[in-house]
Amino acid sequence: MSPTRRTAIKGTAVVGGLTAIPGAVYATGEHDDDDRETKDDGSEPSAAPEAAVRVAHLSPDAPAVDVYLAGDKVLADVAYGTISHYLGVDTGTYNVRITAAGDAETVVFDDDVTIGSAYYTVAAIGELGADTFQPLILTDAGSALVRLVHTAPDAPAVDVYAGDAALFRNVAFGEASDYVAVPAGDYDLAVRPAGDAETTVATVTASVERGTAYSAFAIGYLEPPSDTDGRDFAVEFAVDGPMAGDC
Repeated sequence: MSPTRRTAIKGTAVVGGLTAIPGAVYATGEHDDDDRETKDDGSEPSAAPEAAVRVAHLSPDAPAVDVYLAGDKVLADVAYGTISHYLGVDTGTYNVRITAAGDAETVVFDDDVTIGSAYYTVAAIGELGADTFQPLILTDAGSALVRLVHTAPDAPAVDVYAGDAALFRNVAFGEASDYVAVPAGDYDLAVRPAGDAETTVATVTASVERGTAYSAFAIGYLEPPSDTDGRDFAVEFAVDGPMAGDC
């Protein structure tokens, strides 16, 4: 595929991701390696994004790369074989620029991409040396978006696991994670102290539907005061809104 100046995102294939549960296509809700703001400031709840994009570095002779969206660095030092987390974005046309990591002058891709209401994988494939490097743009199917909002005042920072895979890491009181894309379906989730994969402080069963964004609120007390009956620690799911009608 040779991208034109304004490349409409099309396709129906799915690139497998950072998975630990069969069929899952989610990545953990943390973004230590990029330059975006990763937590809400608490002033206004963020709206559910209309679309989501992730990047897969599958070009074997290309260096680690940085990815820019509309001039902003959204992913940093993405190495070969890495499939990033999903980035929630609004629909529209964006300039996408891929450069060598830490070297904004060495550009390997620079083009406009039109994003509709769906989930997408932009897979960097081919070889730089053979001049076959190109982005393969794929539409991913059957996903929902979930974020974690930590409002339990006596609970430490937490990780949330689905099976052996961490959906969210190190979310502290008063913080909200980024949205994470997960396959639609039923989940048994375990809430654990951050960095402690052996201790479970709460479990929750949740069902999420494709094309829908959710907030999972961690509420209540781990150790309720005597005058607060019925306010034990729990995780409550709320629908934020539709994500994309054709996911």
